[in-house]
Amino acid sequence: MRVSLLLAFLLPFQLLAQDPALERRVTSIAHELRCLVCQNQTLADSGAPLAVDLRNQIRTQLAAGKSEREVLDFMVARYGDFVLYRPPLKGSTLALWLGPFAFLVVGFYFLIRFVRRRRRPEPELSEAERARAAKLLQ
Repeated sequence: MRVSLLLAFLLPFQLLAQDPALERRVTSIAHELRCLVCQNQTLADSGAPLAVDLRNQIRTQLAAGKSEREVLDFMVARYGDFVLYRPPLKGSTLALWLGPFAFLVVGFYFLIRFVRRRRRPEPELSEAERARAAKLLQ
């Protein structure tokens, strides 16, 4: 009884997985979304259980007739711009886009300051200091 109930529940998912056009659409959308667990992988690349659930949710929505844009809008509404692997450029994501460049500029500034400090010429000795140094070396 339990096995047949489980098979009846999983059968629609098996039928959906057999549609290659649907799978291409799911994979296409999954490449545009970030795994919320791994954060450095797309949903398509991640094997995390949450990523599998989100891919199944994408598949279900596409099978229900929603467009790719509607699915992406749903994910953004639910998880925010962070779920997009390439977030849009707007006020709330400005730090994501400009942050690396700001760190690069600040790093170059400190590198230049460090190099300039190390290249200072040796101070010239006066005649009195030279005589005293010569006396100490003898």
